[in-house]
Amino acid sequence: MSDINGDRAEDATPTQSANGPAQPAIPPRPAPPVQPAAPPAAPAQPAAPPYGAPGGYAANPAQPARPIYGEYSGQPPVGPGSAFGAASAAPPSHPTQPTLPLNGASASHPPEPRQATTTARRGGGIIASAIVAALLVGGAAGLGGTYVGSQLWPAPAATGQAAPQTVTVNNPDKVNATTAIAAKVVPSVVTISASSDSSGGTGSGVVLTADGYVVTNTHVVTLDGATGDATLRVTTSGGHVYDATVVGTDPIYDLAVIKLEGASDLTPIEFADSAKLNVGDQTVAVGAPLGLSNSVTTGIISALNRSIEIASSAAPDSGSDDQGDNGGQGDNGQGGPFFFDFGQGQQQQQSGGESIKIAVIQTDAAINPGNSGGALVDSEGKLIGINVAIATAGGTGGEAGSIGVGFAIPSSIAERVANEIIDDGSATHGLLGASVMSAAYVKGSTITGAYIDSVVAGGGAEQGGLKKGDIVTAFNGVPVTDSVDLTAQVRAAAAGSKATVTYVRDGDTYTADVTLGELK
Repeated sequence: MSDINGDRAEDATPTQSANGPAQPAIPPRPAPPVQPAAPPAAPAQPAAPPYGAPGGYAANPAQPARPIYGEYSGQPPVGPGSAFGAASAAPPSHPTQPTLPLNGASASHPPEPRQATTTARRGGGIIASAIVAALLVGGAAGLGGTYVGSQLWPAPAATGQAAPQTVTVNNPDKVNATTAIAAKVVPSVVTISASSDSSGGTGSGVVLTADGYVVTNTHVVTLDGATGDATLRVTTSGGHVYDATVVGTDPIYDLAVIKLEGASDLTPIEFADSAKLNVGDQTVAVGAPLGLSNSVTTGIISALNRSIEIASSAAPDSGSDDQGDNGGQGDNGQGGPFFFDFGQGQQQQQSGGESIKIAVIQTDAAINPGNSGGALVDSEGKLIGINVAIATAGGTGGEAGSIGVGFAIPSSIAERVANEIIDDGSATHGLLGASVMSAAYVKGSTITGAYIDSVVAGGGAEQGGLKKGDIVTAFNGVPVTDSVDLTAQVRAAAAGSKATVTYVRDGDTYTADVTLGELK
C-alpha cells in the first residue's frame, strides 16, 4: 500500500532565458565517488491475510441466517418444546406463525470470507462509518471508533469460523446513531426461556455483571405467578446458552435477579440517571419481542412520572389494613388497559386478585410480549428503564401488540432493587402509613392529588403531621395526581428512607418530612 504522504519524483526540465542569446553549456559536475554497497535489505515479511480471510480481521463478513432461538453452531434443540431450539426453531409460545417450524433444526454454515478486493474497496468506508456512528452517539457513551468497529464487525473465532454478529450491517456507509447504540446495548441483553410442567414463556433480561447477574421481571421468571421454581434457560446475544437460577424476586415492583451458571466475560449494561430525563428524549428498546432475539426499536419518551396499576398473580396479599397505604374508592381497577408484555404460549391471564402500583417511563418505542425485562436506553446507550408492560386498545389479554404505549421501570428504581436482591436476597419498599384515595373522586375537592382518608397510629404520615382530609400533591418533588401516583412513589423508595411530602390543607400548601416504614 502506498504512503499517502510519500514524495513523488519530478522530471527536471532545462530552463531557457527569455531574452538574449543562449548561454554556453555549463560543464557537468564530476560524479561522486562510488559508495560501498548498502547492507542487504531485510527479508520481505509475508503479506498480512486479507480482511475477512481466516486469521485476518473480518471487516463485515456475510451473515448466516439468524436463528430466532438457540445456538449458532446448529446444535439440536435444548429439549422438546424448548423455546431455545436450533436455527429456524420458533418459540412454542407463538405456534401460530406459519413461516417458522416449531421444533425444526437446520445446520448453520460459516459464511464464506469476502474477497480481498471487495474489502480493500470498502474497508475505509467501514472504519469511517464506525467512527461517524461513535460521534453521533457522543463521547460520553464510551463508543470510540474501535469499540463500534469491534461490535459491528467482530473478528473471526480462533477456529477460523466467523463469530455470530449481534448487529447486521449490510451498508457500512449508512451506519447511523441507532446502529451504534444497538452495537453497544445488544450484547448486554439476553433472552430468557422459563418453563414448568404446565406452561412456558419467554422474556428478556439485562446483564448487570460480567459473571452473570441479570435483572428481569418477576412475571418472567414466575410465569406471571404460576410457579416458584421455573426452569430457566438464558441465551446471550452471541448465541451462548446458560442454565440460570433465581437469586430473588420483588413482586411489589415486578423485578427479579437471576444468575447465569458458569458465565464469565459478559457485557454489563451502563446505567443512566433516570431522574435527569426529559420528555422527547430519544429511546431505544432492546429485547426479544415474540421471541425475536436482539430486536431493536426506537422512539421517544412520551411521559415521565407516570404511574400504572396492573394485575399481578405474583403480588402478595394486601388485604390487611393495619399498615395503611391501601387504595380507596375511585382507584384504578384491574380491568384497565395495562398488561405485562410477557410472551406466553397462552393469552395472559388477569385473574389474580391483587394488583401492584408502579412508577414508569412511558415510551412510544414498540414494545411487545417478550420485551419484558429488556432494556430501554437513551441516545448514549445507557439504561434508563426495564421494560415491564404495555397498553392495549381493546381485548381481554396482552397479546394485542404494540400500540405505541409502552412502560419501563426507571433505572434508578431498578438499580436499587437489584442491588438489594443481590446483597440480601430481597428488596425493601417504603410505607407511608395512610389510607388514600384519588382526590378527584372526593366530594367537594377542587384539586387533584391523593386524599388521605386515615392515618395509622405511629406511622410515618402521622409522625410527619399529616391527617385525614389532607391532599398530597407531590412526593419527593414528583407530582401526585391520584392515589396510584402516591402509592407507586412510596413503594419506589427504600424502607426507612426520608421523604418530603407536599400537601394541601384548607387551601394552603405545606411540606412535611417523613420517615417511611417498611412494607411487610
